[in-house]
Amino acid sequence: MASRMAGDAMLELSELSKHFDGIRAVDGLSLEVERGEVFGLIGPNGSGKSTTVNLVCGVFPATSGRVLLEGKDLGGLPPHRRLNAGISRTFQNIRLFGELTVWQNLWIARRDAPGEEAGFMRNWFGSSARIREAIEETLVFAGLAGRANDLARNLAFGEQRRLELARAVSARPQLILLDEPAAGMNREEVEDLKQRILALKGSGITVLLVEHVMELVMGVTDRVAVLNFGKLIALGAPGEIQGNMAVREAYLGSPDAEAA
Repeated sequence: MASRMAGDAMLELSELSKHFDGIRAVDGLSLEVERGEVFGLIGPNGSGKSTTVNLVCGVFPATSGRVLLEGKDLGGLPPHRRLNAGISRTFQNIRLFGELTVWQNLWIARRDAPGEEAGFMRNWFGSSARIREAIEETLVFAGLAGRANDLARNLAFGEQRRLELARAVSARPQLILLDEPAAGMNREEVEDLKQRILALKGSGITVLLVEHVMELVMGVTDRVAVLNFGKLIALGAPGEIQGNMAVREAYLGSPDAEAA
């Protein structure tokens, strides 16, 4: 593996901890996610993966430690400010606006790039061709071009998953956090998701993937970090992680066991 050059870190977690009534959900976690990579974060249930995502997004304040995006400390910033800084996410449980159309879900998530801010009223009433084109491109990416005017609640499960991913993309992020995006998907849908994540990488977006489906993790990630009881127990290329005995014992169980 090529060594990482200084300054390539998109996201840096430095001695990050989160305690809940004495429970150390995340315990002194330090790692770096490189610009443009797909970085996997795995571990058994309760290992601190989703708490880590919520710390990065600002849902939870850190007990101690720092979250840095491109070297800038995000400490104290609320979630909407972190979105503006370039971080978007999906959720374990789908959180769409069910009574709005697919198009409207993407429009609401749309974030102007610096220097392009047109304001809410102008964007809504001005029928910006630039915004229409951007949303249409995102619909094509998500395979939802034919469902633009359908209510989100009327989409099939896999389509709703794709819409949530598309909504995260609509925010024009530098970093997307995917929190178990394959939950509830069949094998065909997982393969489809794999190709869309690789497309995100190809477009230059950095991805932090939290996932239990090992087929997806091992198929898209450049590096994988493994958590157990809030601590980092392994970090390396997917092949290295698969052969790591500490990971097998903590997460995968016996060599013949399937991942949870």
